[in-house]
Amino acid sequence: MSKPSVLFVCVHNAGRSQMAAGWLRHLAGDAVEVRSAGSEPADQINPMAVEAMREVGIDITANKPKILDYATAEASDVIITMGCGDVCPAFPGKRYEDWKLDDPAGQALATVRHIRDEIHTRVENLLADLHPTA
Repeated sequence: MSKPSVLFVCVHNAGRSQMAAGWLRHLAGDAVEVRSAGSEPADQINPMAVEAMREVGIDITANKPKILDYATAEASDVIITMGCGDVCPAFPGKRYEDWKLDDPAGQALATVRHIRDEIHTRVENLLADLHPTA
């Protein structure tokens, strides 16, 4: 069986989706292909998201916000959307989850830590669902 691919999508691909991708890479290693993108990518990753992840030993500084393209979404098994509403992609036959998470943009580090921890829990649950034997 090929490894599952998960695509995290938020508007700017600068906070929530980057933290989620960081957590999944950290927890799953090479067992899952991890992608993230945004409908309107920002110029850079949110520095508070970078700092919040650094505190738990995950480095996302090398990541760059990417535009969501059709091929990436089509090639993904699971698409997790985060607050992008109607601009999020819809592809028949894909598994979708919409995670209602606060946007860390412009938030204090303490708030971003709560978002980070909530994402961590959701990613753990997702991974358990993808790999029930893991």
